[in-house]
Amino acid sequence: MQSTKAPEFSLDRPLSSALATIRAVLFSPRAFYSNFPADGPLKEPVLFVLLVGTVFGVLWAVKDLILNVATGGFGPGDLRAAVVEGLLFALLSPVGVAVAAAVYLLSIRTFVGKIADFPQVYRLLAYAYSAFVLAWVPVLGSVAISYALLVLMGIAIKEIYETSFLTAVITALVGFVPVSSALVWVIAVALIS
Repeated sequence: MQSTKAPEFSLDRPLSSALATIRAVLFSPRAFYSNFPADGPLKEPVLFVLLVGTVFGVLWAVKDLILNVATGGFGPGDLRAAVVEGLLFALLSPVGVAVAAAVYLLSIRTFVGKIADFPQVYRLLAYAYSAFVLAWVPVLGSVAISYALLVLMGIAIKEIYETSFLTAVITALVGFVPVSSALVWVIAVALIS
């Protein structure tokens, strides 16, 4: 039974709604997802992912520039590379979330049933993506990504599709493994090149 609607990103109030959404997802995920309408438009979640991806990209670029300056390895190409990497990450974030949503959709349909569709899972994952605002911090990054893809998605699956705890854990874990493996591979390739 839904008592109040979860705070979602709104184009009418982009900054305040984004902050309210991030705060609700990160600090009260069970309450957020238990009041979250899984069916709804994709425009706002896609723009929310783009916004979070932009924040991550900018903070990642600034961190890299600071590290380069601190180690004495700062050159004119470093600024250009940091800006391009940040911009690419921001622009490709909605695509990355779409790919991850497709993986989670397969997992949900396998373990929960054919009760989910792609737009629903994209919406769930788009708001779980809130944790990526912390992913630019070196040690906290892997924890934030795991929190988003495993814990928040597990809670979302349990609350939205009313599954048992064990089913939600297995479903989230089966989605988490390929998505996190792909992320590790992409990051490794980016660091090598």
